[in-house]
Amino acid sequence: MFRPLLPRLLAGLLVSSLAAQAQAGLFDDEEARARINTLRNEHATRLDKLEASARAQLELANQIELLKTEISRLRGENEVLTNDLANANKRQKDFYVDLDNRLRKVESGAPGDAPQQTLQAPVDPAAESRDYEAALTLLRGGKHREAASGFIAFTKAYPNSSFLPSAHFWAASALYQLKDATGAAEHYAKVANQWPDDSRAPDALLGLANTQQARNDNPGATRSLEKLIGKYPNSSAAQIAKQRLKK
Repeated sequence: MFRPLLPRLLAGLLVSSLAAQAQAGLFDDEEARARINTLRNEHATRLDKLEASARAQLELANQIELLKTEISRLRGENEVLTNDLANANKRQKDFYVDLDNRLRKVESGAPGDAPQQTLQAPVDPAAESRDYEAALTLLRGGKHREAASGFIAFTKAYPNSSFLPSAHFWAASALYQLKDATGAAEHYAKVANQWPDDSRAPDALLGLANTQQARNDNPGATRSLEKLIGKYPNSSAAQIAKQRLKK
């Protein structure tokens, strides 16, 4: 009576065991797939963060490089200002020495040096140096409105001065700081066009491009930057122009 039941019990146990194993295997596969999906999502998230970080670092590096170039240009401008002041002082001293020599010749009755000739000197180098130095001092002190007026007055008072390119350039710089893009453009263009061999000509073209961009004249700004790169490829201003054209 009990013997026929034994095989049935064994068969039932075997079927139950196989079903449990199959179910366990099914759960293992689902857990594995879930784990793989989780890892895949985590990996994708890390990649996105890495790419974003790389882009941010590249942009930061570009900005740092641009700032370095701009700082170099500003240092150059500061050196030019210092040199201009030194030249102005030298011209003033030279004038006094020359004036003293002329007076000595007049007092000693040297031929060809009549008082009338001395009085008819068209330009007083001392006054020229003094006026230019005064405008430079205002500019270095951040008094842009007064400096602009001083440089513009200088260009009218001394139209043949050797400081004329510098006076127009610094007048443009002061006007640009005052948000007068139109007035600044006029003086920058004058330097670039009338004195293309002057050391400030590349920076004048860069300044002209700035004023054009400030007036939303992007095609004009592009032409000025391209002209700057073409005429003065080795200047620091040209390096800045290249960076701006890329953007």
